[in-house]
Amino acid sequence: MQKSKHFTITERFVIEHMIRDSFSFKAIAKELCHDCTSISKEIKNHITLKKTGRYGKSFNNCVHRLDCKHSYICNSPSCRNRYCRFCSRCSDVCSDYKEYVCPLPSKPPYVCNGCENLKKCTLQKSFYSAATAQNEYKTRLFESRSGIITTEEEVLRLDKIISPLIQKGQSIHHICSNNRDVIMHSEKSIYNYIDLNLFSARNIDLPRKVVYRPRKKSSNNFKVDKSCRIGRTYEDFLTFMKENPDTPVVEIDSVS
Repeated sequence: MQKSKHFTITERFVIEHMIRDSFSFKAIAKELCHDCTSISKEIKNHITLKKTGRYGKSFNNCVHRLDCKHSYICNSPSCRNRYCRFCSRCSDVCSDYKEYVCPLPSKPPYVCNGCENLKKCTLQKSFYSAATAQNEYKTRLFESRSGIITTEEEVLRLDKIISPLIQKGQSIHHICSNNRDVIMHSEKSIYNYIDLNLFSARNIDLPRKVVYRPRKKSSNNFKVDKSCRIGRTYEDFLTFMKENPDTPVVEIDSVS
């Protein structure tokens, strides 16, 4: 089992290809040395919905799409379809339209990548794309490290709910537990908002928090991309000198 919690772009392409070949989550997890639940969450978190038809037919998700006999309901002179079920606009004008949702994406593998009926399906489709998943992952990672992702109106709304309750002596846990459907944020987020002084209530209003020692933070936040060391290690230098013994070498001391 891998220690890393994040999937790489290579692993995501493996997931996409194995889903297309109808492999189970267990087989994919074994191939990537990840847990089955991680594979399931990765797919469900990066599903792309597409309203596409098939060759010769437009998108149509009506429950009567296979046996409908309506013709020229739209009264458009440019319409060349004999039956309205072949037209992409029939759902907008037909009074008998009733939406049909395919039940297959509601169960594993939750996507249509490996579906046998994909080429002849005119319903809404769910896809897992490695490239799309990687872009969404990078965007979410960037946003999670770039500060608070919320609007001023949302902060004001939360402040009106939370600050008066804090002033009454209620804890953050108690407030979030009793107003979960209204707050819709985690306790950690609420604590972060208070730390940043976004609410009327302050840390001094939390009796237990003011006695906690602040957590130590690492002073060195500089991270080196290890890929820049490929071909530039001391072992690589010794190998180069063996292959090129006549190469002049100069040693200097530098201060960064």
